[in-house]
Amino acid sequence: MQTLIDFVLHIDAHLVGIVNSFGDWSYLILFAIIFIETGAVILPFLPGDSLLFAATALAAKPVYHLNVWIFVLTFCLAALLGDSLNFYLGKKVGQALRNHPFFGKFISDDKMDEAEQFFDKHGNISITLARFMPIIRTFAPFVAAGSNMPYKSFIRYNIVGNVLWVALCCGGGYFFGNIPFVKEHFSVVVLGIIVVSLIPALISFIRSSLKSKKA
Repeated sequence: MQTLIDFVLHIDAHLVGIVNSFGDWSYLILFAIIFIETGAVILPFLPGDSLLFAATALAAKPVYHLNVWIFVLTFCLAALLGDSLNFYLGKKVGQALRNHPFFGKFISDDKMDEAEQFFDKHGNISITLARFMPIIRTFAPFVAAGSNMPYKSFIRYNIVGNVLWVALCCGGGYFFGNIPFVKEHFSVVVLGIIVVSLIPALISFIRSSLKSKKA
């Protein structure tokens, strides 16, 4: 866990190491991280927003020979396929996975309940909104499948959310990631991105808690 925290907080330095070591294979490595973060229900803690921001900040520097449009397409495809896998798991083995003695340990009941409440409150549009909320975005497809949401409806809202998410995070990294202040305080910026992205989930949780107490 400490290694993961270090990777997230110093993701810019780690990405430089990945690019220098693996070259063009870096696209595939980052694809895998986003795919697993969205597709594997048991790994919601992998970096998402900050990874897109940092990767496209590097792409803005000619010295690394990275193509920002390849990153955009890579991240869109990774998120789409990851969410589709997540939805499939929720449809086919959802309850069995939650009750499994091993895999069930990695699925937080609190986070799953939070995702279910978010889905119940906002309906289908929650699939689009959840893309901007770490952890909840990992459970949202799983929950949607369990509620018998048709895949055609899911994928429509999912595509909108993925495109907006990638555009916002990649655009921010490409145009603002190399501003001197941002470069010098990158860890603080990453923490800021995480905190801001968690605000909607926190507000939703507080509102739900207050309603429960009133009831």
